Amino acid sequence: MTTTPILLWALDIAAGAIALAIILCTWRLVRGPHPTDRILAVDTLYINVVALVVLLGIRLNTALLFEAALVIAMLGFASTVALSRYLTRGDVVE
Repeated sequence: MTTTPILLWALDIAAGAIALAIILCTWRLVRGPHPTDRILAVDTLYINVVALVVLLGIRLNTALLFEAALVIAMLGFASTVALSRYLTRGDVVE
């Protein structure tokens, strides 16, 4: 499948927007006044990374990056749940 120039242009714009979102999430992660802000920043950061990997998979026309995005999403969800449980209860496993 060949990609059209308009699709490449749209992918570049989307990648730039997601890169900006990653920079802003990193700023919130470093600067966040509360631990809950930092957990939400990590959650949003991994979602942005998943979106960036999916865009790269579309641009390179490979299915391997979609599987990598799925793994990143599962690990990000598990880490967000673990960090939230640790923050609220003080331990992860009961």
